[in-house]
Amino acid sequence: MPTVTIRPAVEEDCSTILRFVRELAEFEREADAVKATEEDFRRDGWGPQPVFEALIAELDGTPAGFVLTFRNFSTWEGRPGLYVEDLYVTPDARRYGVGRKLLAAVAQRAVERGYRRVDLSVLDWNPARGFYDRIGFSQMKEWLPYRLTGEALANLAAEGLAGEK
Repeated sequence: MPTVTIRPAVEEDCSTILRFVRELAEFEREADAVKATEEDFRRDGWGPQPVFEALIAELDGTPAGFVLTFRNFSTWEGRPGLYVEDLYVTPDARRYGVGRKLLAAVAQRAVERGYRRVDLSVLDWNPARGFYDRIGFSQMKEWLPYRLTGEALANLAAEGLAGEK
């Protein structure tokens, strides 16, 4: 049985993180959607004001997966939480508990910091939904995700700017 090690990502992991993000995007049928660069990860993970944290999973010393999180805030709990933006484990490492160990490390960080929850989103067709259910995540059936991007984001921002003039 291979040894699974979880460690905090360091700046030198930016190329590995980008590779994992691209592999995840390919799995999610959005291979052409990745615009991120190593420099983006370097700036926003290790710059003067980091906006995310990442953990790297290694299988016998070789990177086999990662999880990238950022802090959110619950107005109802009055406490921060962690949002899992991406969790990815290479296909050949999935049978060794790598994903569970990554999420256990995220949960440990949340508990140590006094955070009250860990949130994530999963595509409706992703077979990992069963994995998340087994770990104890619960699907929030009443809450629907919404997102504002691209032209719609620019248009709404322009409305706000027009009101300032």
